[in-house]
Amino acid sequence: MKNKEIRVRCWVYIDGSKFFGPGRAELLSLIKESGSISKAAKAMGMSYKKAWAMIDEMNSLGQKPYVITQKGGHQGGGTALTETGKKAVAAYERLLHKIQTTINRESTILEFF
Repeated sequence: MKNKEIRVRCWVYIDGSKFFGPGRAELLSLIKESGSISKAAKAMGMSYKKAWAMIDEMNSLGQKPYVITQKGGHQGGGTALTETGKKAVAAYERLLHKIQTTINRESTILEFF
């Protein structure tokens, strides 16, 4: 018997362009954990430049900024998610959970493939 599965990827579009999806959700989650854009980017195997471009786009196109940064100083710099960023990640994770629940419930359709 062959292993069959249903895979779904979900993105939020703004004005027809991809705005938020699995990569950005992971980036924000890793920033929340590490307090660092560079550490988050490294964990994902992406360049700091690409991570910063993603953050800049989210901050610019979102209703409010998702990430705030503090420049280095006596205590060093850092990066944190705003409440909006935290809520966006949580909402996206809830959406993915609902989608996965639906897929699990409807998995009997795989018998036709």
